[in-house]
Amino acid sequence: MYGFKGGPAGVMKGKYVELTTDFVYPYRNQGGFDMICSGRDKIETPEQFQQAEDTVNRLDLDGLVVIGGDDSNTNACLLGEYFRGRNLKTRVIGCPKTIDGDLKCKEVPTSFGFDTACKIYSEMIGNVMTDARSTGKYYHFVRLMGRAASHITLECALQTHPNVALIGEEVAEKKETLKNVTDYITDVVCKRAELGYNYGVVLIPEGLIDFIPEIQKLIAELNEILAHDVVDEAGAWKSKLEPASRELFDFLPKTIQEQLLLERDPHGNVQVAKIETEKMLIAMVETELEKRRAAGKYSAHFRGQSHFFGYEGRCGLPTNFDSSYCYALGYGAGALLQFGKTGLISSVGNLAAPVEEWTVGGTALTALMDVERRHGKNKPVIKKAMVELDAAPFKKFASLRDEWASKNRYISPGPIQFSGPGSDASNHTLMLELGAEI
Repeated sequence: MYGFKGGPAGVMKGKYVELTTDFVYPYRNQGGFDMICSGRDKIETPEQFQQAEDTVNRLDLDGLVVIGGDDSNTNACLLGEYFRGRNLKTRVIGCPKTIDGDLKCKEVPTSFGFDTACKIYSEMIGNVMTDARSTGKYYHFVRLMGRAASHITLECALQTHPNVALIGEEVAEKKETLKNVTDYITDVVCKRAELGYNYGVVLIPEGLIDFIPEIQKLIAELNEILAHDVVDEAGAWKSKLEPASRELFDFLPKTIQEQLLLERDPHGNVQVAKIETEKMLIAMVETELEKRRAAGKYSAHFRGQSHFFGYEGRCGLPTNFDSSYCYALGYGAGALLQFGKTGLISSVGNLAAPVEEWTVGGTALTALMDVERRHGKNKPVIKKAMVELDAAPFKKFASLRDEWASKNRYISPGPIQFSGPGSDASNHTLMLELGAEI
């Protein structure tokens, strides 16, 4: 058995290590992917597919397991199709791995890593909440990972009960503007001030800025410009923006403008991890509060503290659930390859039951596929699973958030437990979606 170093790049360049028992053992139940390292490369061009073909032929591989999120499993689907078309014996199976929680469907209820990351972030949020109550004078604006979907923010909200949690999908559904979002946070700050609370916690999904329709439109236009033109320092490129988008771009703080123009990632996405949305919102809330102070509608003091909880949560020691789930996915992938299957993603069902009662199978990767515009071109990709506003997790959050906004219902869950009561418990999102929690 071989492990390709750096993901797809290892397949293309033929860089691999032999996964012997002695080599693998120290990595059992550890976080991260440092055993062979992950990568963001994609196998897209005819030359790259040929390189992959040369590698699997040279190693005489019966099967290839691709572990990752929507982009990685898109690659798995295309590789499987290519290998089959070339009559190669190498079969391809995918495994769902992303902390963002946006690779899932009925047959693939969750991706491994989501449970662990959310519990790590929730511990950190709980610490910040305790600090807020202790000092009584800070509003902590916490940006959480989740480039596209807001699953992490929603799950952490269900675990910790913050005063405000912004869900990007709701912002998009309601077609809210930056001002709408700012006014909502400001209203909560003012209401809490009336109750004597000049502190609080605000959770912000990493991809929020990409959900606001007016900014969505701006980013789409910027993507097209950056895909075909050079952004000149004189700003002549701005003439290619629609008038409304140009007005919005000029309105944004200069730091946010610069971050929106950063080089896209290998998949053509805005690097939202580098856009400091939390700092922008703090500045906008401060401005709005000063307007209300001048109008005699606010007299307290506002002090914002910004945080980004990101990479700290990606590689922690996995929860008991994630450890068991990974083993089940791995065994499933091996079984599918043994029976000659290809173009499937390993899936585990009945997750609300004890591990002994879980079921294992495979789901066609093509069933998850859609078409998206990337780098100015339409490409087949696995569609991201976004937060569904009519699903149980969001409905529960929506039913409680008004109470959380004005009252202190904070929960500090503490660190992940590996033994004792609650150590095998899964996350609220999964249990609510499976109907195992009310």
